[in-house]
Amino acid sequence: MNNKSREQLLALLAVTAVLLMVGDKFILQPLTASWTARNKRIADLEKQVAEGAGKLDRERAVRDRWTGMRATALTNNVSAAESQALRAFERWGKDANVTVSGLKPAWKRANDREEHQTLECRADATGSLSSLARFLYQIEKDPLAMKVDVVELTTRDTEGRNLTLSLQLSGLVLTPKKNENGAK
Repeated sequence: MNNKSREQLLALLAVTAVLLMVGDKFILQPLTASWTARNKRIADLEKQVAEGAGKLDRERAVRDRWTGMRATALTNNVSAAESQALRAFERWGKDANVTVSGLKPAWKRANDREEHQTLECRADATGSLSSLARFLYQIEKDPLAMKVDVVELTTRDTEGRNLTLSLQLSGLVLTPKKNENGAK
């Protein structure tokens, strides 16, 4: 091989090497990066589709649960809701053989945009340990949308036979959403 052909071969190899480096840098690497990003996006979309299908599968159960919550919520009339809570406390106290006193309802609403508010009730109940335990059980098993937030148990005698249970309950009140005109 003579020098001229050797120089041409080396020049050709150099140009080929430069073209391969440029092709790698400006064509292959961007394509690989876009393929990786595309595969990640496809995986994310497939995950979202699977989650959506799961939600569609659970739709009936969620709707049934929401219907049940709406049915057991306190009425959205202030005096009627307070009356429901008072009757519930009387029923729970009677069933558990405890004396309920100091019932104080208070309304809580975070803001006007929410579709619910809560009726917080503070009450004291006196009785034996077993009757107070039964009272708490009656509250928890009642279908009325009330939950126990705070419980405090104190004794009224030295033997601990007569106890006072101070508790705070929250009742769910669903309020209909107002439309643009202000009507419900």
